[in-house]
Amino acid sequence: MEPRIQYAQTKDGVSIAYWTMGEGPPLVLMPPLPFSHIQLEWQIPEYRRWYEHLVENRQVVRYDNRGCGLSDRDVSDYSLEAHVRDLEAVANQLGLHRFAVWAPLFVGTAAVTFAAREPEMVSHLVLWCSWARASDYAASPAVQAVMALRDKDWVIYTETVAHLALGWEAGEPARRFAALMRECVTQDSAAALWEAMSAVDVTALLSQVKAPTLVMHRRQASFPPIELSRNIASRISGARLAVLEGHSLLFVLGEAESALGVMDEFLDEGEEAAAGAEPLDAGAFRTILFTDVEGSTALTGRLGDAKARELLREHERMVREALKAHGGSEVKTMGDGFMTSFFSASRALECAIAIQRTFAEHNESAEEPIKVRVGLNAGEPIAEDEDLFGTAVNLAARIAAQAEGGEILASEAVRQIVAGKKFPFSDRGETALRGFEDGVHIYQVSWRLED
Repeated sequence: MEPRIQYAQTKDGVSIAYWTMGEGPPLVLMPPLPFSHIQLEWQIPEYRRWYEHLVENRQVVRYDNRGCGLSDRDVSDYSLEAHVRDLEAVANQLGLHRFAVWAPLFVGTAAVTFAAREPEMVSHLVLWCSWARASDYAASPAVQAVMALRDKDWVIYTETVAHLALGWEAGEPARRFAALMRECVTQDSAAALWEAMSAVDVTALLSQVKAPTLVMHRRQASFPPIELSRNIASRISGARLAVLEGHSLLFVLGEAESALGVMDEFLDEGEEAAAGAEPLDAGAFRTILFTDVEGSTALTGRLGDAKARELLREHERMVREALKAHGGSEVKTMGDGFMTSFFSASRALECAIAIQRTFAEHNESAEEPIKVRVGLNAGEPIAEDEDLFGTAVNLAARIAAQAEGGEILASEAVRQIVAGKKFPFSDRGETALRGFEDGVHIYQVSWRLED
């Protein structure tokens, strides 16, 4: 399935195209300037395999820089600051507070700048065949030879770059990559971008980068020279240099599995410890989970206020323990239920299942059983004053009200997000819900071990 293209707006009014797929710790893939096209590259098998691997355990975000691909092409500012604004716009649109950044080649300088300025936001920094000072890159004889072709013949230039970057033996992949380059950006825009970036020097910022950093380089690549990657790694405290075998500058070709393995190992470090409840953010996509104690009014009438309240406190304790274990945020409690928020639909469903199993175990020996309804929906609620509002929230509440004690019900949106994760859904069909004109498709989630 191709990713859904969306747009973020930069501070200077440029529309940046992006897609996001998967769940888990966020990883933002910066564009390989100036050859970026987030739609067309998905049609190339090598790119698709790379992305499909990454989205298995992460929320992957990929965007086109200004002037390229599906982003605004009618722009004049290609400065380092402009590329930092592109990254900021996408992160702000998605409500990302802390995320890993992957940056290849030219855009590495923008990634270093962002990491130095926003140390609380960058969890990991991965640089691919990059450099700190553009003049060092331009000094390469191979680069100078290729640049001489740039303004003379665009087709010959792209074909040459493709074979140099991928290796002269690349054949068909090099031809495909050259054709992709010509679709990504115009000759004039590419020249303007290179001109703007030719004087960039972030050497002074390297010592200010606090995020764990991995610098990757292909040993036999024609350019840039490996010394430029060594220089970056030596100037960032604690940075690691990973030198991989192969000629291809294009990360999806050559020993792609080896590169992915090194990156996976690096990114996985510390992610489990960092997982936890995340703050509310205006407009961020999230999964809303409601719980509600079945028959709480009758419970109070039967047991009296004090005894019923004691029982509800036990319910609150168990729900909060499940939220903490699965990275959920408590938005508010309504006396006999909770409204909660998750940045991962999988974690929300795992939490719902854990809640029901916990109460089932409690009820086996309890004098007074607690039966809880659970309902989930996913969308982009409005965050205001530490609360959530909007259609996504209202639908989650209505779905929870349809459940019986001990049931978990979820919307079609939740089911689609976790497709392939093997959660046990059963179709309950369409249901008319108050406040919604059209019928709403609801699914039951099995949670009993014997189901």
